[in-house]
Amino acid sequence: MIWLIRRLVVAPLVILLTTVLWVSLPLWLIAAAAISPVLPGRWRALRLMWVVMLYLTCESLLLVVLLGLWISSGFGWRIRTPYFEGIHYDLVQGVMWVFFREAKRVLALRIETSGPTPDAHPGKPILVCCRHAGPGDSFTLIHALMHWYSREPRVVLKDTLAWDPMIDVVLSRIPARFITSNPAAGEDLESQIALLATDLDENDAFVIFPEGGNFTPERRQRGIDRLRKLGLERMARRAEAMTNVLAPRPGGVIAALDAAPEADVLLVAHTGLDHLLTVGDVWRELPMDKRIIMRFWQVPHHEIPTGREERIEWLFGWWERIDTWVAENRPEELAPGN
Repeated sequence: MIWLIRRLVVAPLVILLTTVLWVSLPLWLIAAAAISPVLPGRWRALRLMWVVMLYLTCESLLLVVLLGLWISSGFGWRIRTPYFEGIHYDLVQGVMWVFFREAKRVLALRIETSGPTPDAHPGKPILVCCRHAGPGDSFTLIHALMHWYSREPRVVLKDTLAWDPMIDVVLSRIPARFITSNPAAGEDLESQIALLATDLDENDAFVIFPEGGNFTPERRQRGIDRLRKLGLERMARRAEAMTNVLAPRPGGVIAALDAAPEADVLLVAHTGLDHLLTVGDVWRELPMDKRIIMRFWQVPHHEIPTGREERIEWLFGWWERIDTWVAENRPEELAPGN
């Protein structure tokens, strides 16, 4: 029933809202220009308004195209075939290219990468384990995988993101899973993740966020408390020593490793968005005028431990390394006026 509300109520409302905003655009421009001088930053309100308008426009246009594809596929009969799946990947890549190109220009945002990138070993499937912190990190990672490295992502995301109608519809038609970080009794999330990671081909990238949610001090403490409640005191102490990341939840990663033993693992850390924890933080920081730094580490599949306990130790060890890297690589703000 909830998915019907998202498709039949939320999606039309987004299209209606976008239409209303475009019709009343002159009024919004005047209002944004009027308040911009009293806000910190250069034309903050105008720049933010343009990014929001761009996102809503991309979302609305794509929703209309997706409806057309559903009709042309026989009202959904062939929508999950390789032909239509390829069309959906191309659409997502194109929309994200347009949005990121304009957002980077308007927000004066730089994205820099270091370390072995996903094209370091072409022709091999990869499992991508990414730190989760700040708004937009999952979008940035997916954009990088698709546009820079020609990978087709299979994504594990929190179920709250399904309330974005574009994300909801697209990810229902390509290999993806919405999961909750606190599953109900009887829900076998590891089996769902394993199924999604099965039969990866040479240009696939299975993407998972082992922390299960964006970093906040409260979530960090809850993760430590959960480990102690499970009797894992040593792991709890290791989690306490990590101040920039959440303790990873290894179940999904292990399930993916078991399902794709031939895949290399790509670990991803980033800084630049991690201090934006609340809506107030986002408003104070936009337009960003900053750098996002992404660091990749690639581990060949034959170097990954095979036992469950050894894999948990391996994952915690990598997260400790990522925690250290984040502490040492918080980017400086770009010079004012960029």
